[in-house]
Amino acid sequence: MSASQGSNRRGWVVALAGLGVNLLLGTLYAWGVMGKALVMQWQWTKTEAALPFAVSTAVFAVMMVFAGRAQDKLGPRRVATLGGLLFGLGVAASSLFTSPLAILLCFGALGGAGIGLAYSATTPAAVKWFPAARKGLITGVVVSGVGAAALFMSPLTQYLLAKVGIANTFMILGLGAACAIVLLAQLLTNPPADYLPAGQTATASKHLAARKDTDWHEMLRTPQFYLLWLMYVLTASAGLMVIANVPLIAKEQAHWEAGFVPVMLLALFNTLGRFGSGALSDRLGRTSTMVLAFALQAINLFFFAQYTTPMSLALGTSLVGLCYGTIFTLMPAATADYYGLRNMGVNYGLVFTGFGVAGVFGSLLGGRVRDLFGSFDLAYLICAGMLLAAAVLAFLLRSPQARDALPESDRKAA
Repeated sequence: MSASQGSNRRGWVVALAGLGVNLLLGTLYAWGVMGKALVMQWQWTKTEAALPFAVSTAVFAVMMVFAGRAQDKLGPRRVATLGGLLFGLGVAASSLFTSPLAILLCFGALGGAGIGLAYSATTPAAVKWFPAARKGLITGVVVSGVGAAALFMSPLTQYLLAKVGIANTFMILGLGAACAIVLLAQLLTNPPADYLPAGQTATASKHLAARKDTDWHEMLRTPQFYLLWLMYVLTASAGLMVIANVPLIAKEQAHWEAGFVPVMLLALFNTLGRFGSGALSDRLGRTSTMVLAFALQAINLFFFAQYTTPMSLALGTSLVGLCYGTIFTLMPAATADYYGLRNMGVNYGLVFTGFGVAGVFGSLLGGRVRDLFGSFDLAYLICAGMLLAAAVLAFLLRSPQARDALPESDRKAA
């Protein structure tokens, strides 16, 4: 066994630990079930029940910038450990209160900060252990945990609510997430400075070393950053518009009362999209995969109003989840491609703020259009237009760092 091969196995340990951390951070997706319980049992208004999730998402997006900087400086283990503790503490502390403001501060602000810290440490640590030709695949493996979390976290939360009530459910989920994330965080490490990933040629390694790792100041001076950010806003807003409203869409548009089924389909295909797009983009390239996913999603949403049966709507929502999931693999992979791995934490944190904007705009778009016009039809068309614009931007996107001429075998390895 060579040292390189042994280190590559170590890389898989890091990647799977990152996957596990993201699965546990998916406790955030238990909020849909928790929010319903708060309305029914504690007589919260729907707005009060929605705010902790919205605040958590916004704090998560903003914290990614600072967490990424900390991860680049302090390493992934320390940052993920702190994130796990803050996230678990925020969720568990919610068990001590019944007021909307207190739970907003605990679950929303403190929990969201913990998510940003822990999430920021998973992908950069994992991709550094593998050759650049597998960067998309490894990114997809790690971030697929967040999508898969919704498949088990919602049923688990529903079970706990029925057995032990709201307060104890907060406590169990918080303490369980904190303990497990802290343990998994100890496996998140960066490779040694002179590490050469298995499968990467020495020539390609020298070429990559010669390429400049861009810091965030320099990144903000490149047009590619603003294109990536805008694409994030456009594509995530479109996906979130459907995700936020799919139970109501199912009931009103397809007379489908089992609204949990399209929610589960979205979660499943979101996971598949995160994983599959990484492997596909390693073969086709990031921008080609983006164009394909965004254009396919645009076509899907253009016809979405015609999905008036449970079967057709199931197919449509599955495709929404599949294409939406690609964003969370392709964007960090493209950021690493364009600006290097050394400062990936803070660089991707800044790109990720586009998701924070989308979290507000996309979530509100569908409901506002429905209130004004009585259906979601116009919202589908607006989202289709945004996705077409994103596909055009992806087609025009070019790396800010020109690659040196290399033999084809070394270019693939680089």
